Amino acid sequence: MVDTRLISLVKIVETGSYTKAAEQLALSQPAVSQHVRQLEDFLHVKIFDHSRNKFRLTPEGEIVLKYARRMIALSNNMQQALKSEQEQIRSLVIGITHTAESSAILEALACYVDTVADLNMKILTNTTDVLYSMLKNYELDFAFVEGKTGDSSLKYLMLDTDCLVLVVPPDHAMAQESIITIEQLKKEKLILRLPNSNTRSLFAASLASQGLSIDDFNVIMEIDSIASIKDLIRQGFGVSVLAKSACLDELKKGKLAILTIESLSMMREINIVSRKDFEHPELLQGIVRRYNEMQRR
Repeated sequence: MVDTRLISLVKIVETGSYTKAAEQLALSQPAVSQHVRQLEDFLHVKIFDHSRNKFRLTPEGEIVLKYARRMIALSNNMQQALKSEQEQIRSLVIGITHTAESSAILEALACYVDTVADLNMKILTNTTDVLYSMLKNYELDFAFVEGKTGDSSLKYLMLDTDCLVLVVPPDHAMAQESIITIEQLKKEKLILRLPNSNTRSLFAASLASQGLSIDDFNVIMEIDSIASIKDLIRQGFGVSVLAKSACLDELKKGKLAILTIESLSMMREINIVSRKDFEHPELLQGIVRRYNEMQRR
């Protein structure tokens, strides 16, 4: 269904090599090169810049790649939907951020799928930006994200609200306090999420509203994994600014403690985001109901 020339283009970009792409597609290297030339001739653009003995996508090539990926994903989704219809099995591909992965959302999804016959869920974890890209390319059915964008092609269903807090080990000197000042925070060793995370961005924006930056603090480590950060906190290596929802289990078990940071407002929404053409809003409402039932336990 998808033009093989587009498949060749995507594979070249994924492997970074015409030769490797040809090997994976069981084609000759000249055939793969010919596919690119044919695309360029048909579209009247230059897809790759071959200067300096290397090749990289031109701005026009970036556009062609984006739509090639989208067309391939749509074709795969169509084939999967037809297969599911024939086999009477429904499947969903769901995106989730690292923060949401550490919250009660996965449990709510597991409870929901347990109540629906013949429903299969594939759950992918990534950064918010990547999830949005996958969603618009039809690689995801919907995703759980923090906050919103202004993209009119998407729709949001609020699941919950959350806030960022300072997370400390239970034996920390301030573990029994409810609030910490910014000056006190400057004396702590911070283990933070990576700069591309939504959590880090919200913390940085809140500091900026007070005329501060992350550079004003003693950041000793930056880690993508929330589980790893929480483990290091428990071992006493430092403290962190994380979503409260990502620490609920440890808080109940007394393995971590949390404090509010004075003068910083770090509230945000947790939303289910989908394309406007997603055809099963009742499914999303069912997940929200299951999540709310769990929260009332």
